[in-house]
Amino acid sequence: MLAKRARLYDALALLTVIVVIALDQWTKTLVVNTIPLYSEAPFPILGRYLVFEHILNNGAAFSMFQGNLFLIVFILLAIGVVAYLYGRILNTGPLLYKVVFGLIIGGAVGNIVDRLFRGGAVVDFISFRIPEMNFYFAIFNVADAFISIGVALLFMLVLFGGGLQQKSASTKDESIQPISTASAHTSGPLQSTEQDAKS
Repeated sequence: MLAKRARLYDALALLTVIVVIALDQWTKTLVVNTIPLYSEAPFPILGRYLVFEHILNNGAAFSMFQGNLFLIVFILLAIGVVAYLYGRILNTGPLLYKVVFGLIIGGAVGNIVDRLFRGGAVVDFISFRIPEMNFYFAIFNVADAFISIGVALLFMLVLFGGGLQQKSASTKDESIQPISTASAHTSGPLQSTEQDAKS
């Protein structure tokens, strides 16, 4: 039963990877076909602060390490770490961990697909800015967003996961204690009745 549930969790993780890749590639294709390269289009309602700006990024996520010779080493190292961590919970581990790794792996593969079919570059288009403060955040894409969400969730799970497990265990202990106390009170009169009968 546990093995079957673990395989189901792995299947859901794979489904998460596929959904992230599909959503990432669909949005990139939409941008490429509707917004000319190095042009921008305002997002409805938040157009001043959120803009679709079509660029090609030769660096890593959020335009980091652009043009750096060590970029390929960084990407391979990151993929290796994620693969190792997921391998440790393969056929085991809770569903939330599986989904989190699915977000990270799906985002990484989405950007790798871009590099394979776009001459080593990645399509970025989400530009967040606050013109009044002269603040312009790095341009990113859907894959970068899913990677960031996955890494943040993984960090919180690792940081707080042990504490939550201990709290759950202590809650179980507290729920068991009243039952044993009640059984002790119940068994007292029965023992007295047996002793009276013997006497």
